[in-house]
Amino acid sequence: MEEERPSGVISKWLGGLVSTMRRLLFTFMSSGPIPQHIAFIMDGNRRFAKKWKLDEGAGHKAGFLSLLSVLKYCYEVGVKYVTVYAFSLDNFNRRPDEVQYVMDIMYEKIQGFLKELDMVNRYGVRVLFIGDLNRLDEPVRIAAEKAMEATAKNTKTYLLVCVAYTSSHEIPRAIYEACQEKSLVLASNGKKSGNDDGIVNDDDDDVIKVVDLEKHMYMGVVPDPDILVRSSGETRLSNFLLWQSTNSLLYSPKALWPEMGFWQVVWGILKYQNKYYYLEKKKKQA
Repeated sequence: MEEERPSGVISKWLGGLVSTMRRLLFTFMSSGPIPQHIAFIMDGNRRFAKKWKLDEGAGHKAGFLSLLSVLKYCYEVGVKYVTVYAFSLDNFNRRPDEVQYVMDIMYEKIQGFLKELDMVNRYGVRVLFIGDLNRLDEPVRIAAEKAMEATAKNTKTYLLVCVAYTSSHEIPRAIYEACQEKSLVLASNGKKSGNDDGIVNDDDDDVIKVVDLEKHMYMGVVPDPDILVRSSGETRLSNFLLWQSTNSLLYSPKALWPEMGFWQVVWGILKYQNKYYYLEKKKKQA
């Protein structure tokens, strides 16, 4: 039997040491509050490719590897929900060839994620695609449905992928559906939604409450994010989770998305822990 090379032994030893140190750090961090939900705006794939003189596809591939690393660190430290902004509805306004290019990449990455069964099973990840999925190319939509079906029994952690999504679409849609639901309930109870002058009654049954709206939000299936992260140092929310991020910590590391990793996750959580009591106070006042 061939002896293992010294370089291989050293690499394995260093890998074990790094993993042990990471677990110790996460155990220490767990003595404080750990965010339940972190949302990411994955910004900077193209700039990363340009920075290193790579083709655009290489930037997206590097971004996918970064996503896998970020997910691993989030789940290891105890974050249950991770949301990523993959494709905005506004992106459909780009040139058709650009849209098709992104659709092809999305299909490739969904297929790639399903091959990462080791990570999916180790962390019990359930994948949910959020947004107007009917706007997606059929192969992408079918791949997304297969990913959701394949992970439907997992409940330990969640990955929410926002595609064909904007808050300016989500909020009016929720209002419309809440109104439709309220009208049906009132009709079934033999009531009108207002008097003959069109004025809404004071009866609570007629009132659409915040809870009614949130029930119809795309993101209503999970708690609001504790931290909203945008890579590359940008502070714009880009029409992402505007309703849900009212009391979220906003964190904008300078790293481009493919450069995101362990330390960005750690610093984001430490910032959250530092602001935790202030954020909780604001939530109670809301």
